[in-house]
Amino acid sequence: MLASVFEHGRRLRAGADFGDEAPGQVQRRILLISVGAGIRIVGSRFSRDTLRLLEFAAANRLPHRLVDLEADEQAQAILDRAGILATDLPAVVLNASRVLKNPSTADLALALGLRVVKEHSASYDLMVIGAGPAGLAAAVYAASDGLSVVLKESRAIGGQAGTSPRIENFLGFPSGISGGELTERAILQARKFRVQINVACRANSIVLRDVEFRAEFDGSGPASSRAALLATGVHYRRLPVPGLEEYEGISVFYAATVHEARLCRSQPVAVVGGGNSAGQAALFLAGTGTPVRLVVRGEDLRADMSGYLADRIEEDQGIEVLLGANIVGVAGSGTLERIIVDLRATGEQRTFNSRYLFIFIGAKPHTEWLQGTLALDDNGYILTGADLEDLPSEFSHLGRTRLPLETSVPGMFAAGDVRHGSVKRVTAAAGEGSTAVAMIHEHLRLLRDGPARARW
Repeated sequence: MLASVFEHGRRLRAGADFGDEAPGQVQRRILLISVGAGIRIVGSRFSRDTLRLLEFAAANRLPHRLVDLEADEQAQAILDRAGILATDLPAVVLNASRVLKNPSTADLALALGLRVVKEHSASYDLMVIGAGPAGLAAAVYAASDGLSVVLKESRAIGGQAGTSPRIENFLGFPSGISGGELTERAILQARKFRVQINVACRANSIVLRDVEFRAEFDGSGPASSRAALLATGVHYRRLPVPGLEEYEGISVFYAATVHEARLCRSQPVAVVGGGNSAGQAALFLAGTGTPVRLVVRGEDLRADMSGYLADRIEEDQGIEVLLGANIVGVAGSGTLERIIVDLRATGEQRTFNSRYLFIFIGAKPHTEWLQGTLALDDNGYILTGADLEDLPSEFSHLGRTRLPLETSVPGMFAAGDVRHGSVKRVTAAAGEGSTAVAMIHEHLRLLRDGPARARW
């Protein structure tokens, strides 16, 4: 039984297979994800470790299905056939003969080919940290130019953009494209040009020594390179509601993907936020048959949301919009059951049934690990180029000024949402990543040939 189940997704199961896929197979892969083919994650849907593995598989677009101990009649049969004990759960059944028992995300990434190597024995021309649109674009363009590139990502290739159900303002896609499909296409290109991709590698530090960068990572060995690009993006802010952390990872989420939509199963949910991310999530969830309440702090839906999204939300019968509203309380036994909403317009508090809560209320850059390494602004975003004019220069030995996307450390660049002053759009991030490659080439040329060859 297991052998036949996994044969459907055999070639598409592992990230290492991406390089062999033709573009037409991207749609097949998406279909496999939607029908739940591929690996089996066996465990309780109330277990944090089970949800951790499900989130990782969904974020990395791995065909998979949950075998829920509480609800799936096949669960015990799979446990017996695979020799899985209760103490081994959650488990990941890769095929009829291979089972991972409560693996870390790093171990799962390695088993599925999302980690090319455990250790890096040689230095690269370029190390890209962060695999959102900016990091992917930089890796593809640099590798296509002949540079050796390693791409390191802490969670999932595609970043925040990879979780978007539909991007409708990306040039060249008039009918829109999902973040997952856009990411799949970029991965195909990266594999084609031999980018060394490693997922589940969280950066701890990066230092410049003797014109070479060395970075340390959780879940993998260090990596070295002659130039570095930081594209670590941002993460969503938490909602300041007492007791909310009890439900995080179980009923409270910060992305709305196919995985979360499967969990909802037409149960009522709430989406918090007034920006495009919140609007896209509300429309996506409502499109699956889930009743949605969109809780917006502001009084005008169009204040922070694109007009076309606001129009579609107002026309959607499956979405109830609460303006001038704040969630002030949550309640439930083990899982979220109710939310308490303060409505400023009426001065009352109302309780709504809500099995799941999706939060999109702004972002914070992933730069905690860079404190003391390079210059950041007051909000933690990386300063680059002209924003550093008043800071002491460390570039005199290179015979050039700081390049536009270069940080306060020579040879270290930044692109995308993590950079101070960046335009928070997918197209802008991809553009910055590709633009940075020209500057990286100039830096590497100077290291090789000296200041006399400088072009900037």
